Amino acid sequence: MTDAAEPETTEAIYDRAAARWERNAPVLLADFTARPFLLDWCEPEYARVLDLGCGEGYVARQLGERGARSVHGIDVSAEMVERAKSQAPDHRFHFESRDATDLSHLPENGFDLAVAVFMFNYMDTAAMTRVMEEVVRVVAPGGRFVFSVPHPSLPFVRVEERPFYFSPKNNGYFGGRDGQFEGEIWRRDGESVRVRCVHKTLDDYFRALRTAGFQKLPDVHELHVTDEHVAFDPDFFGPLVETPLHLAFRLEV
Repeated sequence: MTDAAEPETTEAIYDRAAARWERNAPVLLADFTARPFLLDWCEPEYARVLDLGCGEGYVARQLGERGARSVHGIDVSAEMVERAKSQAPDHRFHFESRDATDLSHLPENGFDLAVAVFMFNYMDTAAMTRVMEEVVRVVAPGGRFVFSVPHPSLPFVRVEERPFYFSPKNNGYFGGRDGQFEGEIWRRDGESVRVRCVHKTLDDYFRALRTAGFQKLPDVHELHVTDEHVAFDPDFFGPLVETPLHLAFRLEV
């Protein structure tokens, strides 16, 4: 049983809730508001892909459908990795349970694209920077790094209700740096899954990228609910109109 004084680990959160993350079609909020954009941003730079924080393989499988020659997925949750393995469609996919801050077992320049879809929100700034340093090493020159995080403003502009929130409690935008904000994100079928945001400011992301060795400015896009989302399901997406939900970054290595 988890000590009430200690927050549940990311590994435990996802081991326990793995069944509610498993899917083969869009069902979670971010499957509509973030992942399609990120997948489009990956093209055509994904011959050899490293999927950091791969979860149960949803993004990895979609990259495979779009033509990735190989996908190597890494996730801290052994249960999520087992589900990814069970759904892997062919030999192009390899999944392992591992901490992404240490990729020393992977070859230098071994990938054309690295993706990290909502992984950094489970790490403090120091750990995130270490992962970014590893990405610079394992992605070949001219390759790309695409990642997404919750929008840093979201916890401070969004009330604690469906279909998405993080609770900052009494923390401020700057004073809450590296604080753990707990939250929930909903599926369209009414179920929710627990999520966490280790809060970082915009400045923290840019400083980490510079420290890690990225030399060029990133493409940055603020993701939000669109008119098309609302037309598709007004009840589900309507409460989030004009809310900054996610940030997407794309960098050249």
